[in-house]
Amino acid sequence: MYESNIFKTILKFIAFFICVGLVIYGQKTVGIPYLMIQIVGVIGIMVLIYLYNRKYK
Repeated sequence: MYESNIFKTILKFIAFFICVGLVIYGQKTVGIPYLMIQIVGVIGIMVLIYLYNRKYK
């Protein structure tokens, strides 16, 4: 069970950096496709925050 928690934490950590990377990448250029990339990144970060806060409801 302990290894499962470590695996989940590592996956969430990687997902966070991917989402932040999407936001940074989308911010560098102007246009609708890049805005959509940013929105996907922000939604991903919000989902990760929701999953974190769900434990402490």
